[in-house]
Amino acid sequence: MESVFTFLFKYRPLLFEQGTLVVQPPVPAVLLAVVVAGALVLIAWTYRRPLAKARPADRAALLGIRVLAAAVLFLCLLRPTLVISSVVPQQNYLAVVVDDSRSMRIADEEGRTRADAVAGNLGGADAALVRALEERFQVRYFRFSSELERIASVSDLTYDGGRTSLAPALRRVQEELGSLPLSGIVLVTDGADGLEAGQPNGPASPLGDALLSLRAAGVPVFPVGVGQQSFDRDIELSRVAAPREALQGTSLVVDLVVTQTGFNGRSVTVLVEDDGRIVGSEEITLPRSAEPTPVRVHFQADDAGIRRFRFRIPVQDGERVVENNAQEALIDVKSGREKILYFEGEPRYEVAFLRRAVARDSSLQLVVLQRTADGRYMRLDVDSAGELYSGFPTTREELFAYRGLVLGSVEASHFTYEQLRMMADFVSERGGGLLMLGGRRSFAEGGYAGTPLADVLPVGLDARFSRDTMFFDTLQVRLTAAGARQPALRVAADDAASADRWRTLPAPTTYNRVGPLKPGAVALLSGSGRRSAEDTPVLAWQRYGRGQAFALPVQDTWIWQMHADVPLEDETHQVFWRQLLRWLVSGVPERVVPSVVAEHVYPGAPVSVSVDVSDERFMKLNNARVSARVVGPDGGESELALDWTVARDGEYRGTFTANGAGLYEVHVTAAHDEGVVAARPMFVVADDSRDEFVGAQMREPLLRRIAAETGGRFYTTANMASLPADLVYAGRGITLQEEKDLWDAPILFLLLVALLAGEWAYRRARGLA
Repeated sequence: MESVFTFLFKYRPLLFEQGTLVVQPPVPAVLLAVVVAGALVLIAWTYRRPLAKARPADRAALLGIRVLAAAVLFLCLLRPTLVISSVVPQQNYLAVVVDDSRSMRIADEEGRTRADAVAGNLGGADAALVRALEERFQVRYFRFSSELERIASVSDLTYDGGRTSLAPALRRVQEELGSLPLSGIVLVTDGADGLEAGQPNGPASPLGDALLSLRAAGVPVFPVGVGQQSFDRDIELSRVAAPREALQGTSLVVDLVVTQTGFNGRSVTVLVEDDGRIVGSEEITLPRSAEPTPVRVHFQADDAGIRRFRFRIPVQDGERVVENNAQEALIDVKSGREKILYFEGEPRYEVAFLRRAVARDSSLQLVVLQRTADGRYMRLDVDSAGELYSGFPTTREELFAYRGLVLGSVEASHFTYEQLRMMADFVSERGGGLLMLGGRRSFAEGGYAGTPLADVLPVGLDARFSRDTMFFDTLQVRLTAAGARQPALRVAADDAASADRWRTLPAPTTYNRVGPLKPGAVALLSGSGRRSAEDTPVLAWQRYGRGQAFALPVQDTWIWQMHADVPLEDETHQVFWRQLLRWLVSGVPERVVPSVVAEHVYPGAPVSVSVDVSDERFMKLNNARVSARVVGPDGGESELALDWTVARDGEYRGTFTANGAGLYEVHVTAAHDEGVVAARPMFVVADDSRDEFVGAQMREPLLRRIAAETGGRFYTTANMASLPADLVYAGRGITLQEEKDLWDAPILFLLLVALLAGEWAYRRARGLA
């Protein structure tokens, strides 16, 4: 299409885009107007006799054709001219910036790698494109991936870079050549990972800032896109969402985002690897759409410590890119025992069976406080003779030593208001987990409506339901859609078998009428009975402050083990309780909580460490002395001081640099008047290749945006041969004005011939010739 335009109008479209159309008549315009007026009168007079017998419509049509022909001639007499600025040869500089990252090794350029396509165009002093550029400009070559570096020629490229970072590269080129007459920047790249990780794609992003600066300086960018916009056959595992910590032996569900083209509906296996060992696998069906699709995999974290789990889909036949089939996630698999306080207000079977369910779980310590009479308690699995000696904790320090709290059938009036407020704070401020079980003295029947705990629970409580109101029902339990996605409720080998098992379990009983779910709460198990609505919550959950709260308004889950219809070897009851209590204490914070914005960074990137510090009552400390010991991949250590941010109570921050690739350990300690507290080690991985092959297609929209916002043009390897000629007129720097005549453009001659031939053909068709 461009060649047709050039033939008709003499010059390529670029010149019309960059230039200005003017007219330069050889004689004064008034004289031309007189000549045109005379010509029109002459045309009308010459048609007087030939068209005397013609119909009015024919006369008008023929006269109009003659007038248009005269207008074309008049336009030629006006001498239309294209005025355009062109760069002065060898007086301006041109930056050629070439992507040197690993994604340029992808073979999607008509059987060649992207690197070979670049070499074919810019690969040496003898290349036609290179000669054409160097005849017109002082050319400076650069390569970039995470950093920009000056090179002598494109032959110095290695394509070993770990990422494509466009914004820093464009800023550095402007800094190095900004004081010179710079005609423009030729940016040769696939655009993969063109924005810095985690940054928005907008005017306020690093790339947006760089483009704004170039536009203000009048430096256009001419991106050359290398590679295909989409792959014909490829599977990409682009993102992993995994918990940051888990108890040893916990069943985990990890969400993956998978994109595919050319493998619609194919079944593939996701392998879960830990230090090279396969610790889990799950078969998934690839989506039939090319859109990113979430999928879920299940596996068990058996080995303690910081584990680098690798999720991998085996390479399929014909895949275009094989490096994007895997992703990693760091998970802190914790050993030791998580301490849970279970307070029961009356003797009942639930206590014995719940203890039996977790007896073999070395990660859970269920401390039982059971009221046997007024002021008398039985204590089980306590650590010392003094623990819970006087009954339920009366201070924050004593209660907050636990990580989870289970309340059985105990009435609200048993507690003081301060204890009820303290339990609410246990969830919201300490970040613990609360589980309320059903019974005659729990929920609204126990008088909890209107208390601080009513706000914590995920279900509403109606004060009209007192424990004197007789209510009893049997609930047939079923798994909800939200519960099916929760690994804690997976009680069988797969999701389908688990849902079926829940439907066939014996129906437990309840004394409690709970209200609707609160906004933000989720029903994981629901049930229906003779006196209960069809979707009565059987297990509900919600986040509350830093912690979480559960409601289980049934009073005899032990029948899931002891009912006559349950086989002796069935362990559904034990599995349910072990997994539920593990979930109850998952993510419960310590007194000293370190965190980083991202656990994966690029080598050389700064790592900001934030630490939240509390005392034994989980009140924020602003006068602590907080420091960190950073252990690098080579075993070298460095000290990092962290300062109180002032903006938030108890928050301290510091920054270190991940200079090399590998795993960094961060050991944080906080010292204050009550002693020294050490946090669990935190880990950061520096890796320069994690995202380079994710979304590795040539990103044409991004490159077109760069061109549009800086006044440049977008090219591909197929048409980049026109770059030298285009840069003469589209570039900036030292320029001169050129005038290019348009009066002799072929389009005007062809138009004149067409009008005259059309006029003759019309007269002949009407019998007027």
